[in-house]
Amino acid sequence: MTRLETSVNARPAMRAQTAADRFGVLERPELTYTPAVARETAHLYERVRHHIPEIEWPVYAPYVHAINRLKKERGAAILAHNYQTPEIFHCIADIAGDSLQLAREATLVDEQIIIQCGVHFMAETSKLLNMDKTVLIPDVKAGCSLSDSITGADVRLLKERYPGVPVVTYVNTSAEVKAETDVCCTSSNAVAICESFESDTILCIPDEYLAMNVAKQTKKKILTWKGHCEVHERFTAEELLAYKEADPTIEIIGHPECHPDVIAVCDYSGSTAGMINYVKDRRPPRVLLVTECSMASNIESEVEGVEFVKPCNLCPHMKRITLPKILDSLLFMTEEVLIDPAIADRARLAVERMVNMKN
Repeated sequence: MTRLETSVNARPAMRAQTAADRFGVLERPELTYTPAVARETAHLYERVRHHIPEIEWPVYAPYVHAINRLKKERGAAILAHNYQTPEIFHCIADIAGDSLQLAREATLVDEQIIIQCGVHFMAETSKLLNMDKTVLIPDVKAGCSLSDSITGADVRLLKERYPGVPVVTYVNTSAEVKAETDVCCTSSNAVAICESFESDTILCIPDEYLAMNVAKQTKKKILTWKGHCEVHERFTAEELLAYKEADPTIEIIGHPECHPDVIAVCDYSGSTAGMINYVKDRRPPRVLLVTECSMASNIESEVEGVEFVKPCNLCPHMKRITLPKILDSLLFMTEEVLIDPAIADRARLAVERMVNMKN
């Protein structure tokens, strides 16, 4: 071994620069419920007072106050999914909505830092559309049963089995899976996207129930995969019929990730955005949302005169995102979402095709 080789081999491995390296670490603020904090968060408490008792607000308010101040100091935008808890959804989010709304809005964000209050595939989607920006998720373990149900290798095998068949992949998937996809979809545009192909047969993956519900609305042959949302698969038609029997006036609104037998019992089925618009437009006296429980709480804060019946199935992954973790994300620039550029380039095409569809 030459002296030069010895010198090179002796060098320590280069550490990849982290978001904390690029932006620095901030000092943790004092989290005290002072008269000033009470005054500056009073208007925010009005948005959530039906869900957070007044006696508990002094616990939340210092975090809300600190996060709203630090996100401006950082130049960060907070994106929150409809399934986030009310104190996140109503008090600190700059943009809130369903998967399609967040994907579209992510492309319009001016800030260089995006904090995704949702699950990991949502943060990946934001990163795919903003590769030049820093995307953070407050808890990297916030996963998704649908995303975990399929891999890129699985999709490659499906393409071998069904050569030439278009692959429409639910946005609730990893970047690796999206990279093997023709176009992504959400629950709000899955039918339109499947209909956009000339092929008589479509692979609609990985949500089996969404695909089955799409199949009822198109003449195309829909091939499915046995992936399920662990929240929506728990609802049953028998459960909903019992609510109907107890109160025939109740309106039941279901998410297409539920089994078709459940959707058959519902008065309306649609994406989270569609469900919200249904309630806001129709204002039914009593409504049961067949979806993640926090969404009912978030809509309840925005409509008057509607009573929400809540079966209260919670997503354990969404609930990993909390105010303390969001604050840490701002302070320490964690957890950063990174995607292999070779995967990102292909996955981005599938997402962009979805985002650019007019529906």
